[in-house]
Formats: sequence, C-alpha cells, structure tokens
Amino acid sequence: MPYKDPSKQKAYQREWQRHSRHLSKGGSRVLHEPVNIKTAIGLLSVLGYLIREVLLSKEGDIYTKARTAGYLVSIGLRAVETADLEARLVDLEEKVFGGEK
Repeated sequence: MPYKDPSKQKAYQREWQRHSRHLSKGGSRVLHEPVNIKTAIGLLSVLGYLIREVLLSKEGDIYTKARTAGYLVSIGLRAVETADLEARLVDLEEKVFGGEK
C-alpha cells in the first residue's frame, strides 16, 4: 500500500516486517478473507481454516490435536448437511415460485 508521506510509509513497512517475522516464528495467523458467516458455506470456510490451524499448530500433543480436529470435523459435517439442504431449498423455491419473489 503506497503512501505519499514517507513517515507513514516507513511505519507501515516496519509493521509489515514485524508481522512477517512474527508469522515466520510460528505466531498466530489471522483470517484475512472476508467470510459471510451467515451462510453454511461461509461457516465451512472458517471451519476449514480452523482445522488447518489446529493441525499445523506446534502446541499440544497429538491426542489434543486429534480430539480438537475431530470435534471441528463433526461440526463441519453438520454444516455440509445444512449447506446441501440450503441449496436444495433454493432450487425448490426457484421451481415453485419461478423468477418471482
């Protein structure tokens, strides 16, 4: 992100480097993608991110990671069922109501 003001540009670069070093040392990551958590698809993307972070984490033993990932997967299965149901409902509404709403 270019800044005209050299001091702002320098501050931005310093913070970016600091954040980059923090992540390379195994620091916490932040979900940067905008996610719509009001839909099942949005929740699935958040769950995928969380499961990946749990499995890549250096903290905890393998049993804790497996238990946590298993729990998140069970939630994900319910979200997949809901997403499928949501898509089927939308298709059904289109067939019944046509293009009008």
